[in-house]
Amino acid sequence: MIIAIDGHSACGKSTLAKDLAKELGITHIDSGAMYRAATLYFRKLNILPNDLEGIRKNLSGLEISMVPGETCAVLLNGDVVTESIRASDINDWVSDYAKIPDVRRKLVELQRSMANRGSVVMDGRDIGSVVFPNATIKFFLTADIRTRTNRRVDELRTKGIDVSFEAVKANLIRRDHIDSTREDSPLVRCDDAIVIDNSTLDRAEQQALALRYIAERIPIH
Repeated sequence: MIIAIDGHSACGKSTLAKDLAKELGITHIDSGAMYRAATLYFRKLNILPNDLEGIRKNLSGLEISMVPGETCAVLLNGDVVTESIRASDINDWVSDYAKIPDVRRKLVELQRSMANRGSVVMDGRDIGSVVFPNATIKFFLTADIRTRTNRRVDELRTKGIDVSFEAVKANLIRRDHIDSTREDSPLVRCDDAIVIDNSTLDRAEQQALALRYIAERIPIH
């Protein structure tokens, strides 16, 4: 079984994916975390997104793995980077690296390989459209920009990162534009995806709604 969850930044994709994975006893794969890890990798090498030759030369040295658990651990070339990939600097750059076709091909290959090991719920921006077009069930999450901004501000401040509402809002709007207009695998809502607007839903309500949709389509024993 493959559950695909797509949507814009700070829509609660990873939260829903974690909750569904725990409830259904399957593996959660956060594709966004993988792109963040790739961004950290190239930033450490001082390779900018416009240095396509440098990116291609160093892609073979990029290894990302996910260790399932209460909190999915992200490993970059063997080092745990679960927290460091959430830094504001990574937020600012991730969409610029994620739109590069060579980077996307590398990570899609890794994502499909992970799913071959068993049932998964994977969240991102092209999961239902590109990575798993034949997913068992697809969700597309959305929320209004104010709600999304408040969520991201709360997330960053919880981690001790001081940010302003307007700066975070501007970053989300910029990422939305890049993600939706990039030439390679843009963020789109698949025709067969179930749309969930969680602007006014709390975590439990969102999970209950998604589980109801899943139960209607997939026999769960």
